[in-house]
Amino acid sequence: MSNREMSELRSTISRLKQCVGDLRTRYGETPAVHRLANDVERLDIDAVELDECAAVPAQGRGAPIIDRSEVVPVPDTPYDPSLWDDADDEGVGGYHGHRL
Repeated sequence: MSNREMSELRSTISRLKQCVGDLRTRYGETPAVHRLANDVERLDIDAVELDECAAVPAQGRGAPIIDRSEVVPVPDTPYDPSLWDDADDEGVGGYHGHRL
């Protein structure tokens, strides 16, 4: 992120803080105003963190390149129910032949 971009981000966050302050004056400490204030604070924290980290080289940016040879097709047809005969349902504790 260039100095200009970072400066613009900091300026925008500052304007957001002012807007949230104006909303707080108008609406008081409502939950919505509180959430907005938290969101702006999080943006401020993230901007500082971003400003402190090193920039990612151009080749590291963007969407990851997918190697089509690694893509495994998953069929839309239903699985054979016998595959699940001995399986337990996680969180339920399993059936083990017992009826609920």
